[in-house]
Amino acid sequence: MFNLIMSGNGWEPNSDVFTRGRVLEYTPEQLIAQFKPNGSLDLSAVTNIPTLFASESRYDDSQNLARVGRITRVRETRTEYQLDYVFDPLIPPITNSTLQTLAHTLRIDDFEFSRTHWAIKEADLFEVLLKAGLSKRAEPKVFNIESDVVDESLVAVMMPFDARFNPVYAALQAAVSSAGMVCQRADDIWVHDHIIQDVVSLISKASVVICDLTGRNANVFYEMGIAHTLGKDVIMITQSASDVPFDVAHIRHIRYLQNGEGMNTLSQEVTRRLSSLQARR
Repeated sequence: MFNLIMSGNGWEPNSDVFTRGRVLEYTPEQLIAQFKPNGSLDLSAVTNIPTLFASESRYDDSQNLARVGRITRVRETRTEYQLDYVFDPLIPPITNSTLQTLAHTLRIDDFEFSRTHWAIKEADLFEVLLKAGLSKRAEPKVFNIESDVVDESLVAVMMPFDARFNPVYAALQAAVSSAGMVCQRADDIWVHDHIIQDVVSLISKASVVICDLTGRNANVFYEMGIAHTLGKDVIMITQSASDVPFDVAHIRHIRYLQNGEGMNTLSQEVTRRLSSLQARR
C-alpha cells in the first residue's frame, strides 16, 4: 500500500500542507475503513506506508516531477493537514508521463492526474518502480541478489525448521497447489555452500513469499525483511496476533489454529489470497 498525494502546485522539499476536503478520494472502501476509522484519518497509520508525492498534469507538461518518500509527521488543524516528509534519495524524480504508463499497475485512474486529492492505493509501490527500473537498489555484503527471472508460479515459504510446522507446510502446499502454483522451502534445495544464499535465491525467484511469524522466529523475520526489500508480495501467517511486530502490524495477516479445522481454514484463506494476487498481475 502507499499514499498517493496529488498537489495542484507541486511540493516543497521537506514540509507542506494539504486541505482536509479531498482526503481518501479514489480509495477502496476497505482502505477507507482501515485508515479513517470513525471518520478520522489515522495519522500514525499513514506514516507507516510509503508516499508518492505527485503534481497535477498541466497542458504544457510543466508540472513538477513526482517524488517517492515517506511522511514523518502529520499535524491536523481545522482546515488542513500539515505534513513533514522526506524524499527517498535512491529513487529519482518521476515524470507524470512515466507514472501514467504505470498507472494500471499502481491502481491510479487516468483522471486522478487532473485532480488534487489524497488517496491510498493497494499496490506495492517499490516493487512496481523496481521492475520499471526507477529504483536503485543497494548491494548487500553478506549475500548476493541474483538476477534470475521471477517465476510467477513459485511461492517461497519461510518458517522455522521444526517438525511441529510440518502440518502447516502441508496445508500451505495444498493451498498453493489449488492456486495452480508450486511452493518451496529453503530446506527443499541445496545449491550454494551457505544456506542464507539458498534462502535469498529462493526469495528472489519467487513471485510470492509466505512467512509464518509464529513464535517470533528471528530467521523468519530476517527473511521477511529481505522479501519486503526485494518488493515481493508477502503473505504473513501466524498462530497468535501478538507475534506480529509493531512495524508490520498495519499489514493484514492470516491467523490460524494448529488443528485439523485450522489447517483447512488456513489452506482456504491462503488460496484465496494467492488468487487475488494473481488477478492483479
